Amino acid sequence: MKIAIIGASGFVGTALLNESLDRKHQVTAIARNPEKISKTDANLTTKKADVTNVAELAEILSGHDIVISAYNPGWTNPNIYDDFIAGSKAIQEAVKQSGAKRLLVIGGAGSLEIAPGLQLIDTPEFPAEYKPGASAARDYLNILKTETAIDWTFFSPAIEMHQGITTGRTGKYRTGLDNPVFDENGRCVLSVEDLAIAVIDEAENRQFAGKRFTAAY
Repeated sequence: MKIAIIGASGFVGTALLNESLDRKHQVTAIARNPEKISKTDANLTTKKADVTNVAELAEILSGHDIVISAYNPGWTNPNIYDDFIAGSKAIQEAVKQSGAKRLLVIGGAGSLEIAPGLQLIDTPEFPAEYKPGASAARDYLNILKTETAIDWTFFSPAIEMHQGITTGRTGKYRTGLDNPVFDENGRCVLSVEDLAIAVIDEAENRQFAGKRFTAAY
């Protein structure tokens, strides 16, 4: 497959890049600062792009089988909400203009329902510092749900998916839709390496077209 990864120099993007190349896909790694991508591979092309420049991005995305967006304007960005929404909508439009066949968006866990009508982001325990970014991902999912012109999928990571998870690449995970996937200890956890497996499996198998899905151990 020809896969374009937006945000390929980030925490999640790097894992997606490594997994895609390990499976011998042709990958275009797109980043604000592509010099941060140290990976070298015959199947890898790196591109610098501003996601808000729709015409430029559409040209880069043209000819790809799937676009995976791990776009994140930065958790410490004071304008993360507005920037995430604007950037994500620009990416969506660029995919339309490019003719790329599919869009797979990496969002957040905040919009997962932990009880009927109750999303994780709306619980008292949800960290305040992550609310702007999580709110943006939730609101963008609702925007994406109205999209009919492109083949889209939205992925919500496990509740515990961060650099402190050291499980590594196990190749084991379970999927869900709008509810978190909990283990026998009541935890919803997944390493970034196994997140990448779940996402690239979806890129290859297309099981959740027009849906949100999630994955955890």
